[in-house]
Amino acid sequence: MKLIVDIGNSAAKLVAFDGNEPIEQIKTPGNTLEGIDNFTRKYHFTRGIVGSVTDITPEAGAALDALDFPMMRLTADTPVPITNHYRTPRTLGADRVAAVVGARELKPDENLLIIDAGTCITYEMVDRHGNYWGGNIAPGMQMRLHALHEFTARLPLVDADGEVPGMGYDTETAIRAGVLRGMKYEIEGYIKSLRAKYPSLQVFLTGGDRINFDEGIKSITLSDKYIVPRGLNKILDYNYDKK
Repeated sequence: MKLIVDIGNSAAKLVAFDGNEPIEQIKTPGNTLEGIDNFTRKYHFTRGIVGSVTDITPEAGAALDALDFPMMRLTADTPVPITNHYRTPRTLGADRVAAVVGARELKPDENLLIIDAGTCITYEMVDRHGNYWGGNIAPGMQMRLHALHEFTARLPLVDADGEVPGMGYDTETAIRAGVLRGMKYEIEGYIKSLRAKYPSLQVFLTGGDRINFDEGIKSITLSDKYIVPRGLNKILDYNYDKK
C-alpha cells in the first residue's frame, strides 16, 4: 500500500493506493495534515509521496517526518516518465506535472489535454510520445466569483449553486451564468483549438469543480478526481523501480 499526499492551494488530499488503484481519499487542511495519523494506522503503507503547490509548513513537515515509512517529496529534480519541455521547470506546479503523468498512465499512447478545475483552472498538453509542451493557467470558478465581488463596488458574492440561464435575468444569475458559462465556453474553445491540430485528442477533466462541467461538455473523454493522485503514484513507482 502507498500513501499519496496531494497538497493544494485550499486543502490536502490523502489517498491510499493499492498498486495502481485508489482505495480511499480524505481531505485535510494542507497546513497541518490533520488526521494523517489515523489514516496511516488504517492501512499498512510501505512508502509514499507528497506533491505540494505551496511550501510545506513546519507542522505538515513534522507530520510527514513522523511517519514510519519513507515519503518521497516531488521536486523539480525528481525524475518523471515524461519529457518536460517547460522552459521554467522549477516554477512548474507539482499538481500540473502529476496531472500529465496521471493522464498518460490511463492513456499512454494518445495526445492528451488535461483540464484541472480547482482553485485555478489549468490546461496541460502532452503528445502521444510523452512530450509535455506546457499549458495555461486561468482563474478558477471561486476565484472568478470572488473577483467580481471584491474588485467592484456593488456586485454581490454569488454562490455557484443555483440556476444558470442562458442570459441572466437578475444580477445574481448574470454573475453565476457569466462565470459558469464563460468557463464552459473557455474549455470548449481549448478543446476545439487543439483538436484542429490533434484530431484524435483525448480530453481529461479533473479537480474539485469538475462536477460543474463534466456532463455539459460532450467532448470530454474522462472525468476523474484521481488524475493528480494517479500521477503522483506513477512517479513514486517510477523512481522506486529505478533503484
